Amino acid sequence: MKNSIIITLLTISLSSCKQTVHPAQSPLTIGSVVYQGYGAKIDTQSVMSMDDLNKSYQTMSPLDTVYAKVEGKILEVCSKKGCWMTLEMGSGNEIMVRFKDYGFFMPLNADGTVIVSGKAFVSETSVDDLKHYAEDAGATEATIEAILNPEKTYSFEAVGALLAL
Repeated sequence: MKNSIIITLLTISLSSCKQTVHPAQSPLTIGSVVYQGYGAKIDTQSVMSMDDLNKSYQTMSPLDTVYAKVEGKILEVCSKKGCWMTLEMGSGNEIMVRFKDYGFFMPLNADGTVIVSGKAFVSETSVDDLKHYAEDAGATEATIEAILNPEKTYSFEAVGALLAL
């Protein structure tokens, strides 16, 4: 009896860890471009240029948020399950895109152009945290002491995406 209760509790706890992955939407053709949709349904109307988003990021502080829809070139996708990607922003900068509440994932081999809709924000990692991370990574004392400025990260939480096929 005791073993069956333990097995039942383990089964319930393990099944609650499953992630809900929303399937991709039907392909959408706009003009001559075919898109595969992921997450919330979005369209190609009112897409902000990457230059405009870059300008917005330059004036944002870590507490600011801009809701936007932007088109960009995919640089990298999470190789384990597609739970994040980076987009080229220009000027040597990139945007870290994550997906709201892990509600959807991108294909592991996604490349090319994507339109994402959601909120853009800036996060900043303090000097103390950067030094701590460097120490944890086994950096030399000289490398750790050379960290003098906080690091700004350009982030985007997407609710939906359109991947050009």
